[in-house]
Amino acid sequence: MKALGPQDPQTIGAYRLVGKLGEGGMGQVYVARSPRGRTVALKLVLPELARQPEFRQRFRNEVDAARRIGGDWTAPVLDADLEAETPWVATGYVAGPSLHEVVAALHGPLPERSVLALANGLTRALRDIHAAGLIHRDLKPSNVLVTIDGPRVIDFGIARAAGATADATSALTRTGAVVGSPGFMSPEQCRGEPLTAASDIFCLGSVLAFAATGRSPFGNPDSAMHVLMLRIIQDEKDLSGLPDRHRELITACLAPHPTARPTLDQLLAYTAEGDLWDDAGQSIRLGKPVPDPWLPSSLLAGLGRQAVGLLDSEEPAAAPPGWTPTAVVPPGTPPPPTGGFGPPTTAG
Repeated sequence: MKALGPQDPQTIGAYRLVGKLGEGGMGQVYVARSPRGRTVALKLVLPELARQPEFRQRFRNEVDAARRIGGDWTAPVLDADLEAETPWVATGYVAGPSLHEVVAALHGPLPERSVLALANGLTRALRDIHAAGLIHRDLKPSNVLVTIDGPRVIDFGIARAAGATADATSALTRTGAVVGSPGFMSPEQCRGEPLTAASDIFCLGSVLAFAATGRSPFGNPDSAMHVLMLRIIQDEKDLSGLPDRHRELITACLAPHPTARPTLDQLLAYTAEGDLWDDAGQSIRLGKPVPDPWLPSSLLAGLGRQAVGLLDSEEPAAAPPGWTPTAVVPPGTPPPPTGGFGPPTTAG
């Protein structure tokens, strides 16, 4: 978490911002606290995107999808203002880095037991997503958060209702951007074909291969997009270095044809040994023996330090008397009082 900058808002809605989690092409994500002290993750879209009706509808779809799924294996939606001049959504804060950050920067490939537990947890997440009538369409390491209690799937910005009609250019948005992430797409997604829930199963196989080996089975995600998509379509996967224990599971998920991939029930049965969770997605089962942690001890220690750091973090200093911070500065707002406090602005 980074400190707020002079151009960041101090409050959004009823939430007071504590720090910045990250930013991307769609907007900024902040750590914030509710009036009653709950820590949340708050996504504020970019003002220029907020002026586009198509993007506003996509953002509404994302929030609606997250609400339909629930919060056992995802970040639950707590609040939102989709009609604001700059729309935002507040979700439960998930205390953990992304799987991409864990493997690429913090730890390296996960041990076999952790990969099996990850497979079981992500299968449960997909079960909830598909039960809500949705296909995620963008399951990748950066959209999987790693917590002490298991993985959490985030970002439903391009999730789509299962069985939705797709036209001949369904793989592209109206601006020409590919819907999905290079290296973590299914063959049918690359070809722009209508998708079924089996597309998410293929993406799951790629995510698990990354967790176990530290790389995508279809090459460096920084490679040219058309090269990665061609490798996926032609089934040119590299599973070298994959532990034998996981080779059958991941190979089955990466079957080129959707009907050849395992179902969620088959995956749950295959990964039963990695089932460390109760029905609420918690790794500690009340009244039952506590299983060993699903993550390596060094990684658990880092997650613990991160949680403690968040608890110890203080909210930004109060603004000068008479100045009420807001997320958006109306036209004609006078300069801020002296003393080093800048005017509240939209993120970005």
